[in-house]
Amino acid sequence: MSTRSVTVSLYAKEREVGIDAVLRASRLCQTVFKHIVSSQSIMKADKSPVTIADYGAQAVVNSLLKKAFPNDLIVGEEDAADLNTNDTLSTQVVDLANSVLPNPLSTQEILTAIDLGKSLGCKQGRFWTLDPIDGTKGFLRGDQYAVCLALIVDGVVQVAVQGCPNLPHSISDPFGSRGSLFVAVRGQGAFERLMDSNLEHQIRVLQEDNPAGTQFCESFEAAHSSQSDTAQIGQKLNISKPSVRMDSQCKYAVLARGDAGIYLRIPARADYVEKIWDHAGGSLLVEEAGGRVSDVSGKPLDFTKGRTLSGNKGIVATNGLIHKKVLDAVQSVLKL
Repeated sequence: MSTRSVTVSLYAKEREVGIDAVLRASRLCQTVFKHIVSSQSIMKADKSPVTIADYGAQAVVNSLLKKAFPNDLIVGEEDAADLNTNDTLSTQVVDLANSVLPNPLSTQEILTAIDLGKSLGCKQGRFWTLDPIDGTKGFLRGDQYAVCLALIVDGVVQVAVQGCPNLPHSISDPFGSRGSLFVAVRGQGAFERLMDSNLEHQIRVLQEDNPAGTQFCESFEAAHSSQSDTAQIGQKLNISKPSVRMDSQCKYAVLARGDAGIYLRIPARADYVEKIWDHAGGSLLVEEAGGRVSDVSGKPLDFTKGRTLSGNKGIVATNGLIHKKVLDAVQSVLKL
């Protein structure tokens, strides 16, 4: 049996369950935006907006993962604390989750499912990491957001599923048809499918070995990354094409399918530490599409440190062909 066949047999169920969970959660998010997002947002302690879609999506994904893989840990962004003290919010979340789940759950089962995400992760063994809505500000604007799920085994990302309900099928036609799901299993490549289709096609990074022939994909929100540093890096690399700006891990998907050549996450604050759910799935998508992902020092991302990437600083993701040149420019600007 070939290595690929062994890999398929090991992770076929995880891939299938992950796709189903992310598709259901994405449908829930679309429903929330269409009907109630404008009036039902609350605020997290860090002032980023969170809606009932966050809780509903996490409940849906966690409950399906728990049913399929009862022994797996889950590292999720949300917990049910706000729902325990807000009956109106709790009722809305339960109703929304049950509208997309194959079998309805009780209120307590929904709250328990959300709190499954409190795990701290592990160095050895299996755990899933979930960001139920990555890019909450983009979600509230009707712009880019993603439902991001990844399976990490012994510190290595093995499966990634990412739903991007608002992502244009062609970046050159932003007002055309939209909505894609991306999936990757280590050693099997990266694939894209339309949200309403079972047909997948393999994606590859941009085949360009000159940084000047590429463009950045950057955060929409300036606070998320130092855009001034990125501008200096672009000057060193002679990049003149305008950046593609968007929220969420959709940036990884755009890089993986060849719409851009570089995604940088340069910390805007010296004390900022990245969360694992913001990068686990996206990094595998890029790697399986032929690209490379490291931190600003060139080190691989370390997913064995718990809920954060405390062993890394920043993110440098490229099509692989230009990674060293980009890394050299990053380190020059940051004086590393």
